[in-house]
Amino acid sequence: MTNAEALRGAIIGSVMDRAGRNGGFVTRTDLSFVSLPTGEIRRVIDAARGIWNPRDMEATLSVVSSPTGPYADREVEGGLFHYSYREGSIKGDNAKLRRAFELQVPIILLRKVRDGIYVPHAPVYVVDDLVEQREFLLALDESVRFLSRLTADAPERRYAERLVKQRLHQRDFRGRVIAAYETRCTICRLRHGELLDAAHIIADREDEGVPAVSNGLSLCKIHHAAFDLNMMGIAPDYTVHIDRRLLEEVDGPMLRHGLQDMHGTSLTLPERKQDRPDRARLEARFAAFRARAS
Repeated sequence: MTNAEALRGAIIGSVMDRAGRNGGFVTRTDLSFVSLPTGEIRRVIDAARGIWNPRDMEATLSVVSSPTGPYADREVEGGLFHYSYREGSIKGDNAKLRRAFELQVPIILLRKVRDGIYVPHAPVYVVDDLVEQREFLLALDESVRFLSRLTADAPERRYAERLVKQRLHQRDFRGRVIAAYETRCTICRLRHGELLDAAHIIADREDEGVPAVSNGLSLCKIHHAAFDLNMMGIAPDYTVHIDRRLLEEVDGPMLRHGLQDMHGTSLTLPERKQDRPDRARLEARFAAFRARAS
């Protein structure tokens, strides 16, 4: 492994480690001051542009995809992410991203979920350069790096599209939800991002199970499991209810402090009102909890 490859790998590893500790997202500050094992501090995002091309690197290090940005980035099609050229010539910032394709070095895709908050995907590979369409194809999963060689209607590409879209949306949903709750469980306030999940109020397989923050809850793993099993319910007034049968059990400190003591407490809510749990969805979900408890 060359020094350049080692440096790139260390940067990607540090970014993904930071995302894990945050709960699936990184902030612009995180990306501006990435600490490497050597003690070196690196920047991983451009101050104003969507492509970060460090001067001491031969190829692009990161690209930003924003749903409100000026470019027509398309989500996964045929298992591959379509990333638009920057405006202007086919050179400029595009040249180093093209070089990432030629060298087949990994980059980081930063999915902007709101101002200053990003969900990183890495390692991502540039697998094709569609000059006439003015876009690059990115493989967001190691297993689909060679899909660009297949025809668009190949069964393998259709399967990969479903799989990669699911992973992309799940990771984005988790990052958005846990960022909204400032990396803490809405019930017990645990702040270890590695132990937090983004739970759907209405399951994503149902019509109302949209991947919106208002249909999500940041929950530690024990509370996520209890919520999914309807052993714990959350009323539309944001109070926590524990199944009466659990309240009557005696089974050690985890049950007592982890679940029983939460009965009757209130959620810690996101600061932004639009991110708070949707009361209508909570009411529908709470009905299922009450039905199980009866």
